[in-house]
Amino acid sequence: MFKLLSKYNILKLLFILFVIIIIYFLRTHFSEYNLKRTISACILAQKGTSESFNLEKARKFCEEKIKK
Repeated sequence: MFKLLSKYNILKLLFILFVIIIIYFLRTHFSEYNLKRTISACILAQKGTSESFNLEKARKFCEEKIKK
């Protein structure tokens, strides 16, 4: 019985480690995606509100504001 309990605990621990690794991977992958979308939305807002629009200046401005 002790061997069965020990094997169950090891499998449980491996499953938890696997889930943690998957969550870490998804978090890093999608955080970059969200950052790009946020910067794009900021650039569109800059385009709509500015009379003289410069893409590079708007991108630099948005990246600085969002990363703060």
